[in-house]
Amino acid sequence: MNKLAVRTIERAATDVIQELGRCGVATVHEAQGRTGAMEPEIRAGVPGAAIAGSAITVLCAPGDNWMLHVAIELMEPGDVLVVGTTSRSLDGFFGDVLAEFVSQRGGVGAVLDTGARDIRDLREQGFPVWSRAISPQGTVKETVGAVNVPIMCGGRLVIPGDVVVADDDGVVLVPRQGAAEVLAASQKRIEKEEAMRSAIKQGGKTLDLLGLRDKLADKGLRYDDGPVDWPFHQE
Repeated sequence: MNKLAVRTIERAATDVIQELGRCGVATVHEAQGRTGAMEPEIRAGVPGAAIAGSAITVLCAPGDNWMLHVAIELMEPGDVLVVGTTSRSLDGFFGDVLAEFVSQRGGVGAVLDTGARDIRDLREQGFPVWSRAISPQGTVKETVGAVNVPIMCGGRLVIPGDVVVADDDGVVLVPRQGAAEVLAASQKRIEKEEAMRSAIKQGGKTLDLLGLRDKLADKGLRYDDGPVDWPFHQE
């Protein structure tokens, strides 16, 4: 454990972060080459929540959430708390009291490679949280970890200041340095999908709109007008 808490990190431009949030997880993931998605076990505890913000990273010992208290104190408006542990731990690291603290600091949500608890209260608060598990098991405050250092969360390396986009589809990370380029690619993808929806409403077919029909023929697909008498054994 580093026993280090870094006070100052670099962040992407606020407008870029907000627009990435509007694009949504699936679009951003596709736009940056299908990379950056956390494991699907990191799930939304508050259905319908959607956020985007800068990662404030926390490295904790298993079953010990002491460093969350340190990290939240260092959060700035628009930040997302991202929590990892030195080895697997599904205890309830985060609940309604810490959610209140994050909100007071201007944070927009939390992503945890651990458990969360007080889920009913979090839903009533409308506080966005994504976690690997839900567990009533509490934690201790004994081991000093680190804040704003590179960590692993949801199977992904998270660098402090990375853009975190999260919604009902899961969580995706966008490197801070490339956030503007990923946003441009995401917006281009949205425009393409809007054009496709319009074409479908006018009778277009996805195989043609995506240029897939000839590829099917090249791969050997053939159509049969049927009906086909399948030679299944009848007992």
